Amino acid sequence: MVVALAAYRIAWMPLPKAACSSVKEALARIDPAVTVPDAPTTHSWHQIYPTRRFRPHRWQGYGDHWRFCVVRDPLERLLSVYTNRVVQHRDLWNSRRLRDDPAFRDLPRDPDPDTFFQQLPRYRLASSAIRHHAFPAWVFLGPELRDYDRVFRVAELDALAAALTERTGRWVVMPRRNRSAERLSADDLRPATLAALRALLAEEYDYLSGVYQNPLGAPLMALARSGGGN
Repeated sequence: MVVALAAYRIAWMPLPKAACSSVKEALARIDPAVTVPDAPTTHSWHQIYPTRRFRPHRWQGYGDHWRFCVVRDPLERLLSVYTNRVVQHRDLWNSRRLRDDPAFRDLPRDPDPDTFFQQLPRYRLASSAIRHHAFPAWVFLGPELRDYDRVFRVAELDALAAALTERTGRWVVMPRRNRSAERLSADDLRPATLAALRALLAEEYDYLSGVYQNPLGAPLMALARSGGGN
């Protein structure tokens, strides 16, 4: 679903775990088409503006809008999936496949980070919530970032608020919502886990190469193909 503010000709594609809740709240509070609930919760903003996968035919209908997106370093985004969705929200306990399917019963529902990331492809199959939040960025943003008028990093939310204020004439305050209660870094992970993440994230870092550098380096297979492994 494209989040569009028709009154201001603004369009945005949400990316899970990239300030998604914060931007939704900021937009909902200035969107004349939205009635803000009396006691909104984080879930309220996702009901108002659902997050859907990118669909080219829908996006093309907003070519006359100011189109923007917000992106996050791929490794930081996945680390947040673990701390927020696995630890804080305990999404894996809602997975019927993990509970009932013999193919997934060996996977713990309270995994440590190394287990989770080394088994991430299987966890994505077992849990729709993990799959949704851990999909690569292009699933939600489309194949070409150049189709956006502005690409903001999560570290640039204040700049986004200023840009929205200028375009709408409304004072935009960017809240900081749905932050993980715990923090996790690459230094907390085993070498084998980092190797697994390097392979999983290589293509996404290529996709975001104009915004982020890959701190994990290229996978060994890619290095071998390019001759860089010598």
